[in-house]
Amino acid sequence: MAHMWFKVAGLSGASAVGAAAYGAHGYKPDDPNFTKVYQNANSFHLLHSAMIAMAPMTRHPHVIGGMFTAGTVLFSGSCYAAALSQDKAMGKLAPVGGSALIAAWLAVAALA
Repeated sequence: MAHMWFKVAGLSGASAVGAAAYGAHGYKPDDPNFTKVYQNANSFHLLHSAMIAMAPMTRHPHVIGGMFTAGTVLFSGSCYAAALSQDKAMGKLAPVGGSALIAAWLAVAALA
């Protein structure tokens, strides 16, 4: 059952690469500040996809995998939404996602 995190990581990583391609070739915001928001979303998305793939190798794969997945969805998803809509209000869940990612890293330190 812990191997389900490999599938989640594969889907997340593939979508991160696709989002990177769109960011490099198709994303043209009116406000160039949103380019940095999009790039941050994508960097965190790709990095934490790799961490989701590591979850099955820990003693508590569902805790680690779930925390990294939730944090990635909330942080990167909120940043992508803000960048694509060019509306900073769409990024209001980014701090929640960032906090979840911090908690996930602390869980690796404490539980892995």
